[in-house]
Amino acid sequence: MNSRNRQNKRNKRNRLGGGRRGTSMAVIAAAIGAVTVLTAGGTAQAAPEPPPTPTPAPDPTPNPNPTRTPGEAAGKASGKSAASPDLEAVRKKLDTLYHQAAVATDEYNAAQEEADQQSTAIVDLAKKIVAGRQKLDRLKSGAGATAREQYRTGGIPPEAQFLLSGDPGQFLDTAGRVYQGQQAAKNLMTQLTNTQKTLADYADRASAKWKSLDEESRKKAAAKKRIEARIKAAKAIEDHLKKQQRERLRELEAQAEQKAQTAWLSSGVLKEIKAKASSAGEKAVRFATEQLGKPYVWGAEGPDSYDCSGLTSQAWAAAGHPIPRTSQEQWKQLKHVDIKDMRPGDLIIYHDDASHVGMYIGDGAIIHAPHPGRNVTIAGAGSMAMLGVVRPDA
Repeated sequence: MNSRNRQNKRNKRNRLGGGRRGTSMAVIAAAIGAVTVLTAGGTAQAAPEPPPTPTPAPDPTPNPNPTRTPGEAAGKASGKSAASPDLEAVRKKLDTLYHQAAVATDEYNAAQEEADQQSTAIVDLAKKIVAGRQKLDRLKSGAGATAREQYRTGGIPPEAQFLLSGDPGQFLDTAGRVYQGQQAAKNLMTQLTNTQKTLADYADRASAKWKSLDEESRKKAAAKKRIEARIKAAKAIEDHLKKQQRERLRELEAQAEQKAQTAWLSSGVLKEIKAKASSAGEKAVRFATEQLGKPYVWGAEGPDSYDCSGLTSQAWAAAGHPIPRTSQEQWKQLKHVDIKDMRPGDLIIYHDDASHVGMYIGDGAIIHAPHPGRNVTIAGAGSMAMLGVVRPDA
């Protein structure tokens, strides 16, 4: 009887202890669930409360490595890849968040560039308005002088004085002055009218520029809010990872990039890429190379940090060829070239929405600023989904 009681107690302890296993990824799963709403659509909303997690059945085989998830242990035991399915889900979630942040960063940069242009236009219009008002004051002063002269002569117009003159010489002299006076008065009134219209046009255009500037400011604020939300969500996920898990996550990222790069190289495309850099392209590559190791910061364009298009636009500005600020505008405005004709200094645009850009440096590699938390680095040109290639100095 005593033996049976002891057995019952052992079974009870096993049941209570089983629920404690397999919790190494519980916090990460909760973090992913908390930010799923950010990746599902545009506006963030409160995530629904998750249903209670059922207690897993006790595992009769203890996990020999407490830092390894059960999925990793199973993969190790079966001789398959030790990549944890949970960490792979984390990697994909982070990719999505950082991609959304990159899209919003392009929107922010585009709004900033447009706002800068509007501000410059407003200053130019202000200068023109000041000059126009000065001209208008001079014209009004001239019109006042003409009126005073007419008053001084008793209000008799030059035409009447001309007709009343009996001196032939004075007649001819007066005729010339009358004609000149008529033309001068006509020209004065025309200039007054045109100047007033021009000033009104400048004022209308300045008002439109101010409205546009205000709209770009609202776009920037909205984009900034989206960027910060995505980056905060990604950081929350990474902060909940243990050191070993973060290291494993980096390995998974590198493996995914290498897999894509290998597939790209396997196509044989590198054998066709033989073009040499132009002199401007060499300068752009040299500038980009000097930025290696500097941190990615969204909206930054140097000298201490960069985002992806900030790096490429500054590199080509240093080479003497200013280009659009954003990767999307670089894709729209610069000349497209075939991949087989690519040469160092050309820009590779990535993803269907042209949300990322890197600079080709030869030998199948690029220099780029990846995303928040990473530094300017060298990567495989085919490590991401390639949209196409553009040439700044075509």
